[in-house]
Amino acid sequence: MPLKAVILIGGPQKGTRFRPLSFEVPKPLFPVAGVPMVQHHIEACARVPGMKEILLLGFYQPHEALSRFLVAAQQEFKIPIRYLQEYAALGTAGGIYHFRDQILSGGTEAFFVLNADVCSEFPLQEMLEFGQQHGDAHSFVILGTTANRTQALNYGCIVANADTQEVQHYVEKPSTFVSEVINCGVYLFTPAIFQHIGEVFQRQQQELALEESSNGWQRAEVIRLEQDVFTALAGRGKLYVYKTDGFWSQIKSAGSAIYASRLYLNQYSKTHPERLAQNKPGGPIIRGNVYIHPTASIDSTAVDHTCVLNTIVGWDSTIGRWARVEGTPSDPNPNDPYAKIDSESLFRDGRLTPSITILGCSVTIPAEVVILNSIVLPHKELSRSCKNQIIL
Repeated sequence: MPLKAVILIGGPQKGTRFRPLSFEVPKPLFPVAGVPMVQHHIEACARVPGMKEILLLGFYQPHEALSRFLVAAQQEFKIPIRYLQEYAALGTAGGIYHFRDQILSGGTEAFFVLNADVCSEFPLQEMLEFGQQHGDAHSFVILGTTANRTQALNYGCIVANADTQEVQHYVEKPSTFVSEVINCGVYLFTPAIFQHIGEVFQRQQQELALEESSNGWQRAEVIRLEQDVFTALAGRGKLYVYKTDGFWSQIKSAGSAIYASRLYLNQYSKTHPERLAQNKPGGPIIRGNVYIHPTASIDSTAVDHTCVLNTIVGWDSTIGRWARVEGTPSDPNPNDPYAKIDSESLFRDGRLTPSITILGCSVTIPAEVVILNSIVLPHKELSRSCKNQIIL
Protein backbone atom coordinates (compact mmCIF):
# COMPACT_ATOMS: atom_id res chain seq x y z
CA MET A 1 0.00 0.00 0.00
CA PRO A 2 1.58 3.34 -1.05
CA LEU A 3 1.75 5.53 2.08
CA LYS A 4 2.88 9.06 2.83
CA ALA A 5 3.30 11.09 6.01
CA VAL A 6 2.69 14.79 6.62
CA ILE A 7 4.31 16.44 9.64
CA LEU A 8 2.78 19.80 10.61
CA ILE A 9 5.62 22.02 11.85
CA GLY A 10 3.78 25.36 12.18
CA GLY A 11 5.65 28.62 11.72
CA PRO A 12 7.61 31.41 13.42
CA GLN A 13 4.63 33.05 15.14
CA LYS A 14 3.91 29.68 16.72
CA GLY A 15 6.15 28.39 19.50
CA THR A 16 6.35 31.74 21.30
CA ARG A 17 6.42 29.84 24.61
CA PHE A 18 9.69 28.33 23.36
CA ARG A 19 11.52 31.64 23.42
CA PRO A 20 14.37 32.47 23.79
CA LEU A 21 15.37 29.01 22.49
CA SER A 22 13.47 29.48 19.21
CA PHE A 23 15.47 32.66 18.50
CA GLU A 24 18.45 30.52 17.47
CA VAL A 25 16.78 27.52 15.83
CA PRO A 26 13.23 26.83 14.56
CA LYS A 27 11.21 25.00 17.20
CA PRO A 28 10.86 21.77 15.12
CA LEU A 29 14.68 21.52 15.01
CA PHE A 30 15.23 22.08 18.72
CA PRO A 31 17.12 19.04 20.08
CA VAL A 32 15.02 16.67 22.19
CA ALA A 33 16.96 13.68 23.56
CA GLY A 34 19.88 14.63 21.34
CA VAL A 35 18.19 14.88 17.93
CA PRO A 36 15.90 17.51 16.37
CA MET A 37 12.35 17.28 17.72
CA VAL A 38 10.88 16.41 14.33
CA GLN A 39 13.44 13.65 13.68
CA HIS A 40 11.60 11.38 16.13
CA HIS A 41 8.54 11.68 13.89
CA ILE A 42 10.57 10.99 10.74
CA GLU A 43 12.18 7.91 12.29
CA ALA A 44 8.75 6.52 13.19
CA CYS A 45 7.38 7.19 9.69
CA ALA A 46 10.41 5.68 7.96
CA ARG A 47 9.89 2.41 9.87
CA VAL A 48 6.41 1.88 8.35
CA PRO A 49 6.53 -0.51 5.35
CA GLY A 50 5.30 1.11 2.14
CA MET A 51 6.20 4.67 3.18
CA LYS A 52 6.97 6.49 -0.08
CA GLU A 53 7.51 10.09 1.03
CA ILE A 54 7.52 12.32 4.11
CA LEU A 55 6.32 15.92 3.77
CA LEU A 56 6.99 18.68 6.30
CA LEU A 57 4.29 21.32 6.07
CA GLY A 58 4.46 24.77 7.64
CA PHE A 59 4.86 28.48 7.03
CA TYR A 60 8.52 29.01 7.92
CA GLN A 61 10.43 30.94 5.28
CA PRO A 62 13.12 28.86 3.49
CA HIS A 63 15.68 28.31 6.20
CA GLU A 64 19.29 27.16 5.89
CA ALA A 65 19.13 25.01 9.02
CA LEU A 66 15.90 23.36 7.84
CA SER A 67 17.37 22.68 4.38
CA ARG A 68 20.51 21.11 5.88
CA PHE A 69 18.38 18.94 8.16
CA LEU A 70 16.20 17.70 5.27
CA VAL A 71 19.24 16.75 3.17
CA ALA A 72 20.83 14.88 6.10
CA ALA A 73 17.56 13.13 6.98
CA GLN A 74 17.03 11.96 3.38
CA GLN A 75 20.52 10.47 3.32
CA GLU A 76 20.06 8.76 6.70
CA PHE A 77 16.58 7.31 6.18
CA LYS A 78 16.80 6.67 2.40
CA ILE A 79 13.34 8.16 1.77
CA PRO A 80 12.26 11.37 -0.02
CA ILE A 81 11.62 14.18 2.51
CA ARG A 82 10.37 17.58 1.32
CA TYR A 83 9.25 20.84 2.89
CA LEU A 84 6.02 22.45 1.62
CA GLN A 85 5.62 26.11 2.59
CA GLU A 86 2.13 27.52 3.16
CA TYR A 87 1.62 31.11 1.99
CA ALA A 88 -0.05 31.82 5.37
CA ALA A 89 -1.11 29.89 8.48
CA LEU A 90 -3.94 27.78 7.06
CA GLY A 91 -4.78 25.64 10.10
CA THR A 92 -4.25 21.92 10.62
CA ALA A 93 -6.69 20.97 7.83
CA GLY A 94 -6.26 23.98 5.53
CA GLY A 95 -2.59 23.21 4.93
CA ILE A 96 -3.08 19.60 3.87
CA TYR A 97 -6.08 20.61 1.72
CA HIS A 98 -4.00 23.27 -0.04
CA PHE A 99 -1.32 20.67 -0.87
CA ARG A 100 -3.71 17.76 -1.51
CA ASP A 101 -2.35 17.18 -5.04
CA GLN A 102 1.19 16.81 -3.68
CA ILE A 103 0.00 14.42 -0.96
CA LEU A 104 -2.02 12.24 -3.36
CA SER A 105 0.57 12.15 -6.18
CA GLY A 106 1.95 8.69 -6.86
CA GLY A 107 -1.30 6.92 -6.02
CA THR A 108 -1.27 7.46 -2.24
CA GLU A 109 -3.84 5.13 -0.64
CA ALA A 110 -3.45 6.42 2.93
CA PHE A 111 -1.36 9.01 4.75
CA PHE A 112 -0.45 9.91 8.31
CA VAL A 113 -0.68 13.45 9.69
CA LEU A 114 1.44 14.18 12.77
CA ASN A 115 1.72 17.38 14.79
CA ALA A 116 5.40 18.20 15.34
CA ASP A 117 4.92 19.42 18.92
CA VAL A 118 4.12 16.03 20.46
CA CYS A 119 6.39 13.24 21.66
CA SER A 120 5.23 9.65 21.52
CA GLU A 121 6.17 6.08 20.69
CA PHE A 122 4.18 6.79 17.48
CA PRO A 123 2.49 3.39 17.01
CA LEU A 124 1.91 4.05 13.31
CA GLN A 125 2.00 0.43 12.16
CA GLU A 126 -0.55 -0.48 14.85
CA MET A 127 -2.79 2.40 13.68
CA LEU A 128 -2.55 1.11 10.13
CA GLU A 129 -3.56 -2.43 11.12
CA PHE A 130 -6.35 -1.05 13.32
CA GLY A 131 -7.64 1.05 10.41
CA GLN A 132 -7.73 -1.98 8.12
CA GLN A 133 -9.79 -3.89 10.71
CA HIS A 134 -12.25 -1.07 11.46
CA GLY A 135 -14.52 0.85 9.13
CA ASP A 136 -13.86 0.93 5.38
CA ALA A 137 -11.65 2.65 2.80
CA HIS A 138 -13.39 5.96 3.58
CA SER A 139 -12.87 5.96 7.37
CA PHE A 140 -10.14 7.61 9.43
CA VAL A 141 -8.22 6.92 12.66
CA ILE A 142 -7.24 9.27 15.52
CA LEU A 143 -4.52 8.25 17.97
CA GLY A 144 -5.93 8.66 21.50
CA THR A 145 -4.68 8.23 25.04
CA THR A 146 -6.16 8.54 28.53
CA ALA A 147 -5.85 11.67 30.68
CA ASN A 148 -7.26 12.41 34.12
CA ARG A 149 -10.65 14.11 34.32
CA THR A 150 -9.29 17.57 35.13
CA GLN A 151 -6.55 17.74 32.50
CA ALA A 152 -8.72 16.22 29.79
CA LEU A 153 -10.42 19.65 29.51
CA ASN A 154 -7.19 21.01 27.98
CA TYR A 155 -7.34 18.67 24.99
CA GLY A 156 -9.68 17.42 22.30
CA CYS A 157 -11.98 14.90 24.03
CA ILE A 158 -13.25 11.74 22.31
CA VAL A 159 -16.36 9.73 23.17
CA ALA A 160 -16.12 6.34 21.43
CA ASN A 161 -18.19 3.17 21.21
CA ALA A 162 -16.61 0.73 23.66
CA ASP A 163 -16.94 -2.22 21.24
CA THR A 164 -16.18 -0.74 17.83
CA GLN A 165 -14.05 2.29 18.91
CA GLU A 166 -16.08 4.44 16.53
CA VAL A 167 -15.98 8.11 17.56
CA GLN A 168 -19.49 9.13 18.59
CA HIS A 169 -18.70 12.63 19.82
CA TYR A 170 -15.70 14.97 19.59
CA VAL A 171 -15.23 18.25 21.49
CA GLU A 172 -12.09 20.39 21.38
CA LYS A 173 -11.13 21.70 24.87
CA PRO A 174 -14.61 21.42 26.42
CA SER A 175 -15.66 23.62 29.34
CA THR A 176 -17.09 20.63 31.26
CA PHE A 177 -16.04 16.98 31.45
CA VAL A 178 -16.77 14.97 28.31
CA SER A 179 -14.33 12.05 28.24
CA GLU A 180 -10.97 10.89 29.60
CA VAL A 181 -9.85 9.83 26.11
CA ILE A 182 -7.95 12.66 24.44
CA ASN A 183 -6.64 13.42 20.95
CA CYS A 184 -2.87 12.84 20.56
CA GLY A 185 -2.49 14.88 17.37
CA VAL A 186 -1.59 11.86 15.20
CA TYR A 187 -4.01 10.76 12.46
CA LEU A 188 -4.38 8.20 9.69
CA PHE A 189 -6.38 9.42 6.70
CA THR A 190 -7.43 8.12 3.30
CA PRO A 191 -7.88 10.46 0.30
CA ALA A 192 -11.61 10.64 1.21
CA ILE A 193 -10.73 13.14 3.99
CA PHE A 194 -10.30 15.87 1.34
CA GLN A 195 -13.97 15.61 0.40
CA HIS A 196 -14.94 16.45 4.00
CA ILE A 197 -12.39 19.28 4.25
CA GLY A 198 -13.66 20.58 0.90
CA GLU A 199 -17.21 20.71 2.26
CA VAL A 200 -16.01 22.89 5.14
CA PHE A 201 -14.12 25.12 2.67
CA GLN A 202 -17.22 25.59 0.49
CA ARG A 203 -19.39 26.36 3.51
CA GLN A 204 -16.93 28.94 4.85
CA GLN A 205 -16.70 30.58 1.43
CA GLN A 206 -20.48 30.93 1.30
CA GLU A 207 -20.64 32.30 4.86
CA LEU A 208 -17.95 34.90 4.10
CA ALA A 209 -19.75 35.95 0.90
CA LEU A 210 -22.93 36.55 2.90
CA GLU A 211 -21.18 38.58 5.59
CA GLU A 212 -21.38 42.15 4.35
CA SER A 213 -19.65 43.32 7.49
CA SER A 214 -16.63 41.13 6.82
CA ASN A 215 -13.52 43.28 7.05
CA GLY A 216 -11.55 41.03 4.71
CA TRP A 217 -9.10 39.38 7.11
CA GLN A 218 -10.98 36.08 7.43
CA ARG A 219 -9.86 33.34 5.09
CA ALA A 220 -12.19 30.55 3.95
CA GLU A 221 -9.14 28.32 3.50
CA VAL A 222 -8.19 28.47 7.21
CA ILE A 223 -9.62 25.15 8.37
CA ARG A 224 -8.97 23.27 11.62
CA LEU A 225 -9.11 19.48 11.69
CA GLU A 226 -10.21 19.38 15.29
CA GLN A 227 -13.01 21.96 15.45
CA ASP A 228 -14.17 22.03 11.82
CA VAL A 229 -13.74 18.45 10.58
CA PHE A 230 -13.71 15.94 13.46
CA THR A 231 -16.70 17.51 15.19
CA ALA A 232 -18.76 17.05 12.01
CA LEU A 233 -17.47 13.52 11.29
CA ALA A 234 -18.18 12.14 14.77
CA GLY A 235 -21.18 9.80 14.92
CA ARG A 236 -21.26 9.21 11.15
CA GLY A 237 -19.33 5.92 11.08
CA LYS A 238 -16.28 7.63 9.54
CA LEU A 239 -14.00 8.24 12.50
CA TYR A 240 -12.34 5.74 14.84
CA VAL A 241 -9.92 6.05 17.76
CA TYR A 242 -6.91 3.83 18.39
CA LYS A 243 -6.00 4.11 22.08
CA THR A 244 -2.34 3.75 22.98
CA ASP A 245 -0.90 2.82 26.36
CA GLY A 246 2.54 4.07 25.35
CA PHE A 247 4.02 7.39 26.47
CA TRP A 248 2.73 10.65 25.00
CA SER A 249 3.17 14.32 25.83
CA GLN A 250 2.85 17.72 24.22
CA ILE A 251 5.94 19.88 23.68
CA LYS A 252 4.54 23.39 24.00
CA SER A 253 7.19 24.98 26.21
CA ALA A 254 10.87 24.61 27.05
CA GLY A 255 9.93 22.85 30.30
CA SER A 256 7.96 20.21 28.44
CA ALA A 257 10.99 19.65 26.15
CA ILE A 258 12.99 18.48 29.17
CA TYR A 259 10.23 16.03 30.12
CA ALA A 260 9.97 14.83 26.50
CA SER A 261 13.73 14.26 26.43
CA ARG A 262 13.42 12.05 29.50
CA LEU A 263 10.64 10.00 27.88
CA TYR A 264 12.69 9.46 24.72
CA LEU A 265 15.89 8.70 26.66
CA ASN A 266 14.04 6.02 28.61
CA GLN A 267 12.96 4.51 25.28
CA TYR A 268 16.49 4.60 23.83
CA SER A 269 17.57 1.50 25.80
CA LYS A 270 15.27 -0.45 23.45
CA THR A 271 15.32 1.62 20.26
CA HIS A 272 18.69 3.42 20.14
CA PRO A 273 21.09 2.06 22.81
CA GLU A 274 23.99 3.51 20.80
CA ARG A 275 22.78 7.03 21.64
CA LEU A 276 23.10 6.55 25.40
CA ALA A 277 26.36 7.57 27.08
CA GLN A 278 28.34 4.84 28.85
CA ASN A 279 30.75 5.00 31.76
CA LYS A 280 34.37 4.85 30.62
CA PRO A 281 37.63 4.63 32.64
CA GLY A 282 38.84 8.11 33.47
CA GLY A 283 35.65 9.72 32.18
CA PRO A 284 32.75 11.40 33.99
CA ILE A 285 30.35 9.28 36.04
CA ILE A 286 27.15 8.63 34.06
CA ARG A 287 23.99 8.02 36.10
CA GLY A 288 20.72 7.11 34.42
CA ASN A 289 19.94 7.64 30.73
CA VAL A 290 22.19 10.37 29.36
CA TYR A 291 22.86 11.65 25.84
CA ILE A 292 26.14 13.43 25.08
CA HIS A 293 26.50 15.06 21.67
CA PRO A 294 29.40 13.69 19.58
CA THR A 295 30.95 17.18 19.40
CA ALA A 296 30.92 17.55 23.21
CA SER A 297 33.76 16.48 25.49
CA ILE A 298 33.24 16.29 29.24
CA ASP A 299 36.24 16.16 31.52
CA SER A 300 35.90 14.02 34.64
CA THR A 301 36.89 17.06 36.75
CA ALA A 302 34.56 19.50 34.97
CA VAL A 303 31.99 19.74 37.77
CA ASP A 304 34.03 22.21 39.82
CA HIS A 305 31.28 22.58 42.45
CA THR A 306 28.78 24.00 39.96
CA CYS A 307 25.14 22.86 40.16
CA VAL A 308 22.79 22.95 37.14
CA LEU A 309 19.31 21.46 37.69
CA ASN A 310 16.13 21.58 35.57
CA THR A 311 17.78 24.06 33.22
CA ILE A 312 18.34 24.46 29.49
CA VAL A 313 21.73 26.04 28.84
CA GLY A 314 22.01 27.78 25.46
CA TRP A 315 24.85 27.42 22.99
CA ASP A 316 28.19 29.05 23.91
CA SER A 317 27.09 29.86 27.48
CA THR A 318 29.41 29.56 30.48
CA ILE A 319 28.68 28.96 34.17
CA GLY A 320 31.28 29.83 36.79
CA ARG A 321 32.53 27.92 39.82
CA TRP A 322 30.25 27.54 42.83
CA ALA A 323 27.36 28.92 40.79
CA ARG A 324 23.89 27.38 41.05
CA VAL A 325 21.44 27.49 38.14
CA GLU A 326 18.14 25.82 38.95
CA GLY A 327 14.54 25.70 37.76
CA THR A 328 11.29 24.12 38.88
CA PRO A 329 10.35 21.02 36.87
CA SER A 330 6.90 20.99 35.30
CA ASP A 331 6.58 17.20 35.23
CA PRO A 332 3.18 15.51 35.55
CA ASN A 333 2.07 14.12 38.90
CA PRO A 334 4.11 10.89 39.28
CA ASN A 335 1.38 9.34 41.46
CA ASP A 336 -1.26 9.62 38.72
CA PRO A 337 -0.65 7.22 35.80
CA TYR A 338 -2.92 9.33 33.53
CA ALA A 339 -1.51 12.75 34.46
CA LYS A 340 -0.19 14.92 31.63
CA ILE A 341 2.15 17.88 31.72
CA ASP A 342 0.28 21.11 32.48
CA SER A 343 0.44 23.80 29.82
CA GLU A 344 1.31 26.69 32.14
CA SER A 345 1.10 30.29 31.03
CA LEU A 346 4.25 32.37 31.41
CA PHE A 347 2.65 34.55 34.11
CA ARG A 348 0.22 33.74 36.92
CA ASP A 349 -1.37 36.45 39.09
CA GLY A 350 1.01 39.01 37.63
CA ARG A 351 4.11 36.99 38.50
CA LEU A 352 6.42 34.74 36.50
CA THR A 353 5.21 31.15 36.86
CA PRO A 354 7.94 29.01 38.52
CA SER A 355 9.34 26.83 35.75
CA ILE A 356 12.63 25.61 34.40
CA THR A 357 15.46 28.10 34.02
CA ILE A 358 16.47 28.96 30.46
CA LEU A 359 19.77 30.53 29.48
CA GLY A 360 19.82 31.85 25.92
CA CYS A 361 22.93 31.51 23.77
CA SER A 362 26.18 33.26 24.80
CA VAL A 363 25.10 33.91 28.40
CA THR A 364 27.78 34.23 31.07
CA ILE A 365 27.01 33.30 34.69
CA PRO A 366 29.94 34.36 36.93
CA ALA A 367 31.23 32.46 39.94
CA GLU A 368 29.09 32.18 43.10
CA VAL A 369 25.91 33.50 41.44
CA VAL A 370 22.52 31.83 41.98
CA ILE A 371 19.90 31.86 39.20
CA LEU A 372 16.48 30.40 40.12
CA ASN A 373 13.34 29.99 37.95
CA SER A 374 14.48 32.66 35.50
CA ILE A 375 14.70 33.26 31.76
CA VAL A 376 17.86 34.95 30.50
CA LEU A 377 17.80 36.28 26.94
CA PRO A 378 20.85 35.76 24.67
CA HIS A 379 24.16 37.62 24.95
CA LYS A 380 23.82 38.62 28.59
CA GLU A 381 26.57 38.74 31.21
CA LEU A 382 25.03 38.59 34.68
CA SER A 383 26.71 40.21 37.63
CA ARG A 384 24.30 39.24 40.43
CA SER A 385 21.90 36.53 41.52
CA CYS A 386 18.26 36.57 40.44
CA LYS A 387 15.04 34.67 41.15
CA ASN A 388 11.74 34.49 39.20
CA GLN A 389 12.87 37.08 36.63
CA ILE A 390 13.11 37.57 32.89
CA ILE A 391 16.48 39.15 32.20
CA LEU A 392 16.14 41.30 29.08
